[in-house]
Amino acid sequence: MPASEPVLLGRKRALPSCPNPLFLKWLTELRDEAREKGLKIQYTYQKAISSLTKYPLPLQNAKEAKILQNFGDGICKILDEKLQRYYRENGALPPSRPDNNNLAPPTKVYKEFKNAAGDQGKDGGGGRRKKREYVPQKRSGGYAVLLTLYRQSQIPGSKGYMFKLELQAEAQLLCDKSFTVPDLGSKYTAWSSVSTLIQKNLVIKTHNPARYKKKKSNCGSTRTHTQGLKHFKCSLEGEGGERFFSGKPQDSQAASKKASGGCLLPGTYEILLCVDFIETTGGSRHCKQELVKELQRNGVNFDIRKLNVGDFLWVAREKVAPVPGQLRAPAGRELVLDYVIERKRMDDLCGSIIDGRFREQKFRLKRCGLRRPIYLVEECGTAAAHQSLPEATLQQAIVNTQVVDGFFVKRVQDVRESAAYLTVMTRYLTKLYQNRTLICRSRELEGDGESEEERGTPSYSLISFAEFNHGAIKNKCQTVKEVFARQLMQISGLSGDKAAAILEHYSTPHSLLTAYEQCATEAEKEKLLSSIRYGKLKRNLGPALSRTVYQLYCTQGALS
Repeated sequence: MPASEPVLLGRKRALPSCPNPLFLKWLTELRDEAREKGLKIQYTYQKAISSLTKYPLPLQNAKEAKILQNFGDGICKILDEKLQRYYRENGALPPSRPDNNNLAPPTKVYKEFKNAAGDQGKDGGGGRRKKREYVPQKRSGGYAVLLTLYRQSQIPGSKGYMFKLELQAEAQLLCDKSFTVPDLGSKYTAWSSVSTLIQKNLVIKTHNPARYKKKKSNCGSTRTHTQGLKHFKCSLEGEGGERFFSGKPQDSQAASKKASGGCLLPGTYEILLCVDFIETTGGSRHCKQELVKELQRNGVNFDIRKLNVGDFLWVAREKVAPVPGQLRAPAGRELVLDYVIERKRMDDLCGSIIDGRFREQKFRLKRCGLRRPIYLVEECGTAAAHQSLPEATLQQAIVNTQVVDGFFVKRVQDVRESAAYLTVMTRYLTKLYQNRTLICRSRELEGDGESEEERGTPSYSLISFAEFNHGAIKNKCQTVKEVFARQLMQISGLSGDKAAAILEHYSTPHSLLTAYEQCATEAEKEKLLSSIRYGKLKRNLGPALSRTVYQLYCTQGALS
């Protein structure tokens, strides 16, 4: 019997039931807490516990647990927070047990928490290397972006941030790689390094559309990076650094316009008609295919793609030579010309007026960033006399679009005349822009879209097609101001111009309600908006519309 005991108890030490007892303990506590509250998430915690007990290896942190079943981002985040709290509460040397290597903090995580608590140099172990600061390589994407934002921050009276396109244009001069076109065989551009800068807390990204700015040097780590930037600044003296750090706003504008990749010179691009794919599919398929055939018959260079606003527009597409060994030529840059067309048949016009799309489409066309919106109306003979709305109502809507909204309205009889008008417009724009230098600008830069004369060469500032189409997405994430404008426009008689006038004084519902609270009497509240002027003629909103808005936002219960 004594001889058999070494066989039964042959192990020198008993292995723990789970190599990750801390995680197991915390998950059990979470499960029990959820069970007491009657939450269904208790079953998720139980599944995670089952997966953890089956895993035979120790986990250094909760991120490594993502490889296990039933471990999502939420559970891993909770476990990481508990792990960090555990290290902080137990100080530099948490209690450990020889039979459980997961209770002692891992070396990498331990260093991070020790540095965060300010315990550097107290352990007495001189073998550990000091954590190296991140400094981007010279003439890399991160290097160029940091230097450009640093220059922007040194300009007196600057806005303090930069949009993506203007940041790319100015940073391109300081970088060897392209910010827009990836290298051969790679999917990454110089702009890909911006995510690293944001992760290292060197660059701050806010708002939508995104705004980028350099983080202020308010801590030792950032101060080290700022010193590195100043070192980079000194190294630029041989490559035009004085121009970038002179602090003159006009130098910044010149640099952004002359940046490689920021403009299209005459002869390097072609004018292309873009047709929304909805105009070629669905509905009256025969008529839509007839439009495509007419354009082909007229020799128009066009492309069918998804347009988030409008039915037709024109782009200046860069001519790119094919690359040997590649099946397709690289995609050229595309800048949108200032002309966009919304095509309406009489039946479509009638339906859009009834369901409210007519006002919304005009509102979106005004905000799309193009200055020449056009309404192409196909009257289709006597079709207007057989619609659900009177013909006079349809004709009045067309006149209002031209007179009140400021759109150019072109009337045609059928699809063939529509194709003829698109053909004539394409040839006209080709001739108009043939000797123009086209400069890419950001959609947010107001007052930068007019034509200029630079050394006798006329130039136009246009937005890129990618930015235009992204900014025109119908159901994109909206700001409070945009949602407030949509709410106001649902009121009968409150047009886009009237809503914009109200937003100039009260940009959010909260500001409007605060103004109502400051009014002394009920009559004063009803007339709060009556004196606001709107439109080109600067007319007053009037007391009736002001009373309606007040009743909508301040009446308790249902409106009578």
